[in-house]
Amino acid sequence: MLWQVDPTSNTPLHVQVAACVRREMASGRLARGDRLPSAKEVAAVLDVNLHTVLRAYQSLRDEGLIDLRRGRGAVVTATDPGGDARLRTLVTEIVAEARLLGATPTDLTRLIESEFQR
Repeated sequence: MLWQVDPTSNTPLHVQVAACVRREMASGRLARGDRLPSAKEVAAVLDVNLHTVLRAYQSLRDEGLIDLRRGRGAVVTATDPGGDARLRTLVTEIVAEARLLGATPTDLTRLIESEFQR
């Protein structure tokens, strides 16, 4: 597991954890039927609260990417995170970077709009 979170980021940790899973799916390192590490294991490795990981997993479940079953854990149910989930991950990363650079939401919106017009 090569997941990483940045505790100093303005992006909530549960959003970062969910983005890690989506990236793994998009890259093909996680496939349909694969089990995700237990929330307890992820929390320990990333040094975050167990409920943070559970919230990320619940978000992925709500997106239809994983199945959560008591005693069975989290299992990947989608073969591809899909366009919306992929965009959500990219937006999360772009917003985090924009914050680091001191960009405002207006600055970011302007950049995205100008890219669409190209």
